Amino acid sequence: MNEAELVFAYHERSKHDYYRSAPSLGYLDWDNQPDPFRRFINAPLHKLTLPEEQSSITYPQLYFPANVPSREVSLDSISELFFYSLSLSSWKGYEGTRWALRVNPSSGNLHPTEAYLVIGPNHAHHLLSGTYHYAPKEHALECRTEFSQDTWSQLVMKFPKGSFFVGLSSIHWREAWKYGERAFRYCQHDVGHALAALRLSATMLGWNCHRLECVSDPEIAQLLGLNRHDEFVQEEYENPDLLVVITPTHQSIQLDLSFSTEMLQSIAAGTWFGKANRLSEDHYPWEAIEAVSQSCHKQSNDENLDEISKCFKRPCVDITSPTDNDKAEGVAKHSAGSIIRQRRSAVSMDGSTSISKLQFYDILSRLVPSISPSPWDCTAQPAFVHLGLFVHRVESVPSGLYMLVRNPEKKSLLQSCTHAHFRWSRPVDCPEALPLFFLEEGDVEGLASSLSCGQDIAGSGVFSCGMLTEFETPIHQYGPHWYRRLFWETGMVGQVLYLEAEAQGIRGTGIGCFFDNPVHETFGLKDRTFQSLYHFTIGGPVDDNRLMTLPAY
Repeated sequence: MNEAELVFAYHERSKHDYYRSAPSLGYLDWDNQPDPFRRFINAPLHKLTLPEEQSSITYPQLYFPANVPSREVSLDSISELFFYSLSLSSWKGYEGTRWALRVNPSSGNLHPTEAYLVIGPNHAHHLLSGTYHYAPKEHALECRTEFSQDTWSQLVMKFPKGSFFVGLSSIHWREAWKYGERAFRYCQHDVGHALAALRLSATMLGWNCHRLECVSDPEIAQLLGLNRHDEFVQEEYENPDLLVVITPTHQSIQLDLSFSTEMLQSIAAGTWFGKANRLSEDHYPWEAIEAVSQSCHKQSNDENLDEISKCFKRPCVDITSPTDNDKAEGVAKHSAGSIIRQRRSAVSMDGSTSISKLQFYDILSRLVPSISPSPWDCTAQPAFVHLGLFVHRVESVPSGLYMLVRNPEKKSLLQSCTHAHFRWSRPVDCPEALPLFFLEEGDVEGLASSLSCGQDIAGSGVFSCGMLTEFETPIHQYGPHWYRRLFWETGMVGQVLYLEAEAQGIRGTGIGCFFDNPVHETFGLKDRTFQSLYHFTIGGPVDDNRLMTLPAY
């Protein structure tokens, strides 16, 4: 069995169905619940100063980065980058127990994603060139290694002046503790959440953010110190996921930039500080996760950039009208920082809140790269993820099934793969630039809830969606590591939906538990051309007043 076949086998094995769940323990071993915070014991800690005020840019500006003036790269602006992307947003408390919420969403609030900063010297703050781990609880940087000015200069010589790097990794055990074999999927959603959060936070500072396409997983591991296995508990290794370069300019970069082998080996051979804290006393061995993780490793720095970057530079059309209605005007007045930091996951929805069709169209427009540039411009790929929508409570829009085709070139492919009786008509007053199509009218509240593992929240909101993703062809064409990248794209979609819900005065929730093949049957999908990888719901939240809310820091 080759690597792609192993990936497909894992995907089938980790599906839920009405009469079969993906393998899991079937209970929660509370004694071994992982510590939600990774720390490196004995590594030097550099506290970051908390921003004194909210960012001055408005929420809609998040999606049009070219209009935001660039800030100087300093330790204070680096602090803002993490504060608005990966930091704590608040603490919750109930009957003597408290837990942290973060700016970036996570499946089960378990946060398998870790972040690292690779940056040059900041003499004003006595920070040397090096690799640093971001510690969100402390809002601080832990120094993992330092290197010389000459080494740093060679590392960034191909990149625009002022550039630095942020890497993301996953601790699969954090999710597997609760979700078993399906946890690998959830880790990938969360990488996408974090990537979108980083890109939007960089936008607030007037910076560009690009995922480095031609850097392999072993190279990321060397740069971030993730291959130093004697410094980690074996079951709690961090899997290298991606590396982005952040530049304090709006200029484009070459897509094929990478690092020399000698430079990375030199950094890896330096002095490293700290040892990873132990997250759990005991572990259950999920061999299927280890196997699919190995199959998805990007082993070389070769990518078919000509093919995957077709839509890297996208002409964009803003369809948002400043006079749509009072709520739309209110969105324009929100600061980007306030929306980002107030983001929460709804645990229940009221089943009565509705939104206008113009609000509905505005939300969906943020998900289309040809309409809203950011955060989609941080990757060198066209959209592979499309939305099968279950519409419940949108004024003047009939309830039923809809399709948002995020890459309009794929409409004919989706039409050929879905039910022949679907209408594929344009909704009333839908903006011409928005590729939204009406498929079938009807009450789909019960259907949406049933497909989402019986969770009422999928049917009691304004609308919910299944993220129908081009699946088999990208994995065969570009390699098994694209299995992760397809999930990352769904996580980016989820992050934008979270923020859009907050901006519209409602709330969203990602849904990882759904019955895979019944979802496909609902839309008429019969093979692996498309697969539903993530679900989401938006609506009026029902808050739990028993919970106490405390400041993040």
